[in-house]
Formats: sequence, C-alpha cells, structure tokens
Amino acid sequence: MIQIQKYKDVEPEFFEGRSFGDSNEVVTSVLEEVKKRKDAALRLYGQKFDVAVPEAFEIPMEELKAAAEKLKIEKRDVYDAIVYSHDLALRFASMQRKSFTDFEEELEPGVFTGQKTVPVDRAGCYVPAGRFPLVSTVIMTVTPAVAAGVPEVILCTPPRVHPDDKLEAGKTGSGIPGKAFVGGKAYADEGIMAAAYICGVNRVFAVGGSQAIGAMAYGTESIPQVDVIVGPGNKFVASAKKAVFGTVGIDMVAGPTEVMVIADQTANPKWVAADLLAQAEHDVVAQPILITDSQEFAEKVSNQIEEQLETLTTKTVARQSVDNCGKIIIVDSLDQAVEIANKKAPEHLELAMEEGGLRDKIEKAVHNYGSLFIGHYSAEVFGDYAAGLNHTLPTSGSARYTGGLSVRMFLKTVTTLRVKENASGTVRSAAAAGYLGDAEGLAGHARAARLRIEK
Repeated sequence: MIQIQKYKDVEPEFFEGRSFGDSNEVVTSVLEEVKKRKDAALRLYGQKFDVAVPEAFEIPMEELKAAAEKLKIEKRDVYDAIVYSHDLALRFASMQRKSFTDFEEELEPGVFTGQKTVPVDRAGCYVPAGRFPLVSTVIMTVTPAVAAGVPEVILCTPPRVHPDDKLEAGKTGSGIPGKAFVGGKAYADEGIMAAAYICGVNRVFAVGGSQAIGAMAYGTESIPQVDVIVGPGNKFVASAKKAVFGTVGIDMVAGPTEVMVIADQTANPKWVAADLLAQAEHDVVAQPILITDSQEFAEKVSNQIEEQLETLTTKTVARQSVDNCGKIIIVDSLDQAVEIANKKAPEHLELAMEEGGLRDKIEKAVHNYGSLFIGHYSAEVFGDYAAGLNHTLPTSGSARYTGGLSVRMFLKTVTTLRVKENASGTVRSAAAAGYLGDAEGLAGHARAARLRIEK
C-alpha cells in the first residue's frame, strides 16, 4: 500500500536524485568494440543481447511502408491515433521552431552582430522495444527533428525476426533471447516501423542496446555517424549516451519516470489514483507522488489505488512501484506543496484543482518541472501520447536546470559579426580589443586588432 506521511516526516533523501546502479564497465567495453570493429561488433553483441542479427541492418523503406499499411487495415484506431499524435506534435514543434529567430543588429556604428539558428546535419533517434515497444517515442523523437529542418533523421531500434524467417528460426530453435537468429532480413516491431514511416524517418536500422548508441555516435560501415542522439532506453542505453556525450550531443540521461500530483478536495480520487498508477506501471522504481492538504482525500486515493490495481494488467510492476517508491504527502496548506514541487523538480507535475485564485497562484509559483498539467481534465497521459507536448522529460531532479526534448535539441544558435571600415564603433572595438590583449599578455591578439585601424 502507498505510504501516507506528514510533510514534516518526509525523509531528506526524498529530494535527492535517484541512482539505480552503474553499468559503465559493460558499456565501455561495448562502445570501444563498436568504435574499433564497427559492424562486426554490432553482430557480436547482437548475438549476445538481441533475438535477431540481420544480414543487413537497414530496414528497407518498403518494409516500413508495408507495416504502416498493414496497421491501417488491421488496427485502424491505432493507425489514426499515431497520425493524430504526430500531427499535434508536428504543429507544436513547428511553433517552437518559429520562436527561434535570426537577426542582425548594429550595436555600435559599423559593428553588426547577429545570430542564425541552424539545424544539425543528422539526428539519431533510439526507440526501445522491450517489454513495451514504445510506438509513441517514435513520434516524440522524430517529429521535433523533422520540424527543426534536420536533413537526415535515422532511427535505431532492437531487431525482430522477419516473418519470412520465422519458419527457419523455429527449425533451429533460434530467434529468442540468448539464441539470436542470424542472417535473415532486417525487421523490427511493426508498430515502431509503422510510426517511423508516418513520421517521416529517412532510415531505420534494426540494432538495439548500447551498441546502437555506439553505432550512431561513431558510425559504422552500415550506420552513419550522427550529430545528436535522442530517446530513452534501459540503464545500458542511458550509460552509453552519457559516455558518448561530447562526441555527439544527447538530449538527457533519463532515470525512472515520476509524477507528482498536487490535489485539493475538489479533485476526483479515482482520476488521481489512475494518474498515479499510469506512471507506476512503467517500472518497479517509477515514483508516483500525491500532495494534498486533506487526510480524508489521501485515504480515498489510497483506497482507489488498491481497488484499481486489482484489475490492472500491469499490476505486478505497478504494485512494486506504489509500495516501494510511492508516497502521499499531507501538507498543512497547498503553499507547502509549491515548496515540495520546486525542491523535488518532478518530471510530470499535475495541478488537480478547480480553476480559481488558488490554482492560479500555485501555477505561477511552481517552476521546476518537466511538464505542467493544469486542471482536472489535463491528464498526464495526454502529454504522453496526444497533446502536442513531448514526453521525453527530465527526471531525478534535473528539471531544476533543463527542460524536455524539443526542437531546440536539433538546432544550433550560431553568431555572426560584420564590421565596417573606419566606423566609430570599429575604432572603439579595435582599441578595446588591443588593450584587453595587452592585459592578458596576448600580443598577437592585440596586434591583430590594432592593424585594422592603423593608418
């Protein structure tokens, strides 16, 4: 059962970033091998960790198109949902792109400074396909890259046995964890392939795990080197992204998901419990948190959690998350909830409150979160799937200093300088640069500046 406690009794560790072990030794070895042996290393680790190692890693565009068409026929509701979610995400990301403006301004007479916003040349998206193949992650990683204007967007995802190869795999007892089917056609989760086609990916590769991160970071004979890598994954993928940062840019090193709900007595306990469980089912170490000023409401939510767990197909995982990481905090007033939220900096923050002065006050006061969901109807799962927002968000307190994945990740802000000869601003800048060069003992700097204004 979820823990209920007073704010004064909350342990200091609750506000610390959560660490769940380190896989650096394994990942370092994988990355070194991929950097050195390239495709050969991908095949080696594919046999160790994946269910299939295709003859060629790239999945043909015809396969992606066929997966989308199959989904449209067999699961039209899912197909339409992907199209709708992609449309919203593209419109939102396109508005973000428009907010980055180019300019050139004359700061001093003859001294023109400016900035340009330029997309990276190639982006790499990683989409996991373990217990839950994350179709929505295709939308959330690919779409902002496309909106940014990135010329080439590639995607890596764990391989699956191609339908044409299943008979052969069955004969050899392969195509299972620990015994990969080797040499067949490249294939992946059909939902992921369909979403990739809908979202406009340029190339998709059937490679998973930390070896996929290494391939995109360093490049192999089959997989091109990218400029930025985005997308979630297990602890090995997260560790690999951290290790290759600097060689490439990364969106973030994400930890277990978390949600914090600030609720008053106008909230629906059934809805709040459902929102907490929606995050709890992600992982046994996911963290569902409720903050309320009502003991009675807290108990109602706790009872609802127990009731809803009984019919939840992901009960086993959600139960562990609720019991080991979940928490309901009772505060004296919701002003304290603001203090907790800003100190905890949750990935998702919900304000389950009626419209009015108090909610407005809290909305303005909170500022450390990945995404904010305002009002009873703004379910966090809308942000996960179909509201335009990106669901790749900072965790473990990192919302104190960064936001979620956005079009910004795929853009560079570069600066320009244009100076006119003999203008007063040119003379002043050259003189100032000369004096500062002298002060720092950099005579070459000083000379290069003064030569521009010598008669």
